[in-house]
Amino acid sequence: MAIRTTREALSRIFYQRCFWLFVVLLTLIGAVSFVPPSDSGRLVLNVVNMFLLLATVAAVGRTTLSFVIVLLLAIPAMWFQYLGLWHDDDSSLAVSWLFSAVLYFITVAYLLRYVFQPRIMTPDKLFGAAAAYLLIGVLWAYVYASIGFFYPQSYLIVGQPGRLVYADALYFSITVLTSTGFGDITPLTRPARGMCMVEQITGSLFVAILIARLAGVYPPRESYTNDKS
Repeated sequence: MAIRTTREALSRIFYQRCFWLFVVLLTLIGAVSFVPPSDSGRLVLNVVNMFLLLATVAAVGRTTLSFVIVLLLAIPAMWFQYLGLWHDDDSSLAVSWLFSAVLYFITVAYLLRYVFQPRIMTPDKLFGAAAAYLLIGVLWAYVYASIGFFYPQSYLIVGQPGRLVYADALYFSITVLTSTGFGDITPLTRPARGMCMVEQITGSLFVAILIARLAGVYPPRESYTNDKS
């Protein structure tokens, strides 16, 4: 009963669920771009991350089962993130990154299932597709950060080997997803390079399949001609 009440409360707050998820994702990217790399900046980023987790739970939790699944992943992600920041413990942060990666993987899969349903394309579905694309970048940012923790010296950052902080990991992920590749961050180990290839392929296929889905919404031009005749 309590789970159902919580899910309905989040549904009322995030009425256009995919729209608000998209807005929070843009806020996160903006925060990473303009928030200074200081203690206060880290606090701002983690507050935005907390709102992203809440928006994710609201977007995916359309049924009781999906709501429980994402909630069981979001709670430990927030808890270990808090422990890692409070005690300056990289191990707790790495556990939080793993929980977050699984959470956003499930979220992307759910959003894709929702967007590609053979029904009318609504504005909420369009925002869901845009949010899924950005979430792929967020998901891989956690993957890259986790690889940097378990495989030190996996990246060359502006000519120097080092570990990726979350802000740099998100920046790197977005450049890989969009196939921009500025070259200021370079993967060195096989796991890091392998994840880069998977993300590039995923981003390219996502755009191609989404275009095909949007094209399939509208009937061919010949059908209009046949109907008129």
